Amino acid sequence: MSFSGTVKEELAMHIDSSRHCQLAELAAILHFGGGICGAKDGSHLSLETENEAVIRKCFTLLEKTFNINKVEIQSRGRILFDDRTENKVIQALHLDKREDGLIVLQTPVNSLLIKNSCCARAFLRGAFLCIGSMSDPEKSYHLEFVCSVKEQAEQLRDILREFQIDAKCIRRKKYEVVYLKEGSGIVDLLNVMGAHVSLMNLENLRIVKEMRNFVNRRVNCETANISKTVTAASKQIEDIILIRDRYGFGNLPDNLRQMAEVRLEYPDAALKELGGYLDPPVGKSGVNHRLRKLSEIADRIRL
Repeated sequence: MSFSGTVKEELAMHIDSSRHCQLAELAAILHFGGGICGAKDGSHLSLETENEAVIRKCFTLLEKTFNINKVEIQSRGRILFDDRTENKVIQALHLDKREDGLIVLQTPVNSLLIKNSCCARAFLRGAFLCIGSMSDPEKSYHLEFVCSVKEQAEQLRDILREFQIDAKCIRRKKYEVVYLKEGSGIVDLLNVMGAHVSLMNLENLRIVKEMRNFVNRRVNCETANISKTVTAASKQIEDIILIRDRYGFGNLPDNLRQMAEVRLEYPDAALKELGGYLDPPVGKSGVNHRLRKLSEIADRIRL
């Protein structure tokens, strides 16, 4: 199962104890996952989802919030219930029923349903179950809600920002998408929705990923430094050999002659190490200064 699917399975198992939070989550499922309409054979709730976890969660919420004993779940996410239950749902979720029997799902959802922080958390949970998705965190950090209309997206974005989660909106073809691209923001959202096991799994992946990136950066840095050191040492030795063959060490001042001889004797040594072989020893800057003088002499010989 994908990481996104695992998160949804965890969220589907999370049932709030408070009725107002249950109603908020149910409102999100109805708002984002389908609709309610009237028909000659009785009113019915229709969910446009292939996710059985969403269907089970909707049934559970209906059962707990309205004490429904007689509910039938059909194929393709259709849940049928009687007129009495329908009226309860309309009243509890602040819906409007038209004269033709059609129950209108408001966009955005009535603010009374999500005025409390706990209800807003439940609403986000229901929204993610229906229209949320998340990429594999081992590859990239990306979480999004795909909404049908702009008002839905703006309401979701505003709720997320109330939790200090920096969500952004973008239009993708005919859909409005609310998305997060920062790992820290996704972690915060999982915490808000109550997906704590998935949060810990994501944090573990983030730690491994960040450690791997840190090691790679260190290795790349060390490799670059070694390459730079080897290149510089090769150039120094090349200059010293040129001086020895065409100018002679005997014509060099004692400090430069000693430096040239030590560098030829220890071609792989670092500058600090070379300074310890000199008599008297000198520091890294002193070694660098003498090698630069030797390079200048070699450049004049080449001319």
